[in-house]
Amino acid sequence: MNSANDAAVVVGVDGSEPALRAVRLAATEAARRHRPLRVVHGFIWPLLRVPIDPVAGNPPGGGLRQQAKNLVEAAVAEARAVSPGIRVTGEILDGEASAVLLGESPTAAVIVLGDRGLGGFTALVVGSVAIQIATHADCPVLVARGQEHAGGPVVVGVDGAASLDAVEYAAAQASARGARLRAVHAYTHPASARPGDIQPLVHDEARLRDEEADVLAESLVGLAERHPDVPVDAEPVRARPVAALTEASRRAQLVVVGGRGHGELTGLLLGSVSHGVLHHSACPVAVVRSPD
Repeated sequence: MNSANDAAVVVGVDGSEPALRAVRLAATEAARRHRPLRVVHGFIWPLLRVPIDPVAGNPPGGGLRQQAKNLVEAAVAEARAVSPGIRVTGEILDGEASAVLLGESPTAAVIVLGDRGLGGFTALVVGSVAIQIATHADCPVLVARGQEHAGGPVVVGVDGAASLDAVEYAAAQASARGARLRAVHAYTHPASARPGDIQPLVHDEARLRDEEADVLAESLVGLAERHPDVPVDAEPVRARPVAALTEASRRAQLVVVGGRGHGELTGLLLGSVSHGVLHHSACPVAVVRSPD
C-alpha cells in the first residue's frame, strides 16, 4: 500500500447519493490522516462516441461534459464543507469508472467509494464498480456503508498470515481515531496445519478454542510495540466469519477485512468473507489486499 506522505485519499463520484456519502467519508478520512483529497469522475461518454458538447440552440451550460463538471464541483464543495481544512482537487478523466479508479490506485493512500452507483447497479446491494475496485486496487479500498458508530471499535477480521496487512491497517486506523481494536477470528472447525489435512470427525472443544486462539495471537505478534496507544481485544469466535463480522459491525466505526482468505477462499479474486462483509456490514468497510 502507498504510504508516501503526499499520497491522496481518492474518492470516485458519479452524482449518486451513495457517492455523496463516500465524499463525506473521504473528506473525514483525509482530515484524520492529514492527506489531500482527490475527487475523480470517470467520464465514459467519449469512449461511446456520444456527443458531449452543448447542442446548438440549447441553453448555455448544457452538455454531458458540463454535467460532469457540475457534479465534480458539487462533490468538491461538499468535501470542503465537511472538512474545511483539507486540500481538495477535482478531475474528470475520460474512461470507464473502474478503469479510471484502478489507474489511480498505485499512487493513492486509499480509494473511497459508495456502495452503489447510478444506472443498472442501483439494484445491487454492493455495486459492480465497488467490487471490481476492491478486488484489483493496489491500495486499500474504503466502501461507505451504514454508519460509523461513534465510540465503537475498529474491527478487523483475522485468519492468520493472510490478514497481516489488514491487521496493520486496522491498527493504524484505530490509532488515528483514538479507538480500540477488536480482532475477530471466526472459525467453524479445527484449523488446518497445511493444505490437504484431514479434519477429525470428533474434536475437543476446549482444545479447539485454544488452537484458534493461538492462530489469532500469531496474527497480532508485535502489534503492541508498533502501536502502543491502541488497546486490543482479541476474540476467537465459534461462528461463520461473515456472520461474526456483520454482528461486530453493528457497534463498530469501521470493519477491516483482507482481500482473500485461507483454504478454499484463496482461489477467489475477492474472498467470499470480504465479499459477504461488503454486502452486509452496518458500518464502512475497508478491504486491504496483500501483495500478490
